[in-house]
Amino acid sequence: MNSLLTLLGIESWKPILSALVLPPVPLLLLVLIGARLILPRRGLGWFVIMVATLGLWFSACNGTAQFLIQVALKPPAALSTAQINDLRTAAQAKQPVAIIVLGGGQEALAPEYGVANLNAQSLERLRYGVWLGRQTGLPVGFSGGLGWAQPDGQPEAQTAARIAAQDFSHPLKWVEDQSKDTRENAARTVALLKPTGITQIVLVTHGWHMPRSVAMFEDAARGSIKIQPAPMGLALRVDAKSLEWVPTARGFMNVRNALHELLGSLVRA
Repeated sequence: MNSLLTLLGIESWKPILSALVLPPVPLLLLVLIGARLILPRRGLGWFVIMVATLGLWFSACNGTAQFLIQVALKPPAALSTAQINDLRTAAQAKQPVAIIVLGGGQEALAPEYGVANLNAQSLERLRYGVWLGRQTGLPVGFSGGLGWAQPDGQPEAQTAARIAAQDFSHPLKWVEDQSKDTRENAARTVALLKPTGITQIVLVTHGWHMPRSVAMFEDAARGSIKIQPAPMGLALRVDAKSLEWVPTARGFMNVRNALHELLGSLVRA
């Protein structure tokens, strides 16, 4: 799919196409179709409207998101204490291992700071990457430029580098700031690290984003670099089981993230 978009010269349309095929747009369109069908075929029209309404309800439930993530995406488990100890040993032996954090978006200008700032999703990833770097002693890098939907400005990786140095007192060793999506994260990061002799990447991103990210990095590395997933954001953030099936803003966001990953995996974009 990526190659087709490139061939047609519409790569920049990816955010628009994604928004059109993910909830709520298709379900809202289904409501309109159902409403139109009520006139000639009342029973079918109401059936379509009910299906769309249920779709809208479940597309905003955290229970739906957890089902999609655990059953369809199947993210790897978080790094265990033993695995972190192994990474610490690798750092002490000066083995060529790098921690790479994938960007998740930024605010072009945060008025309260007067400069660009990472969004909550990206900041969570950076925090875990820095924590992992401190725990193991391994160097940390960040991959993220300006997404297809973002205007010209400071690349996300440069924003992350400033925050890592100033707020976390942990400067980044590598800054890949040209990528626009996950596929480019992988291709450009591997190209950046190969000449340095890195043989293993500890990849940091959200659990729901990890399966596609690992696949992209393995495709880019072609066996020359081992990819070790280090997922984060795996905690279940629900106060009570009953709330899992009540529509919430967080539930809608989580469902959309899961569907976005499934779509990306399906079209290899």
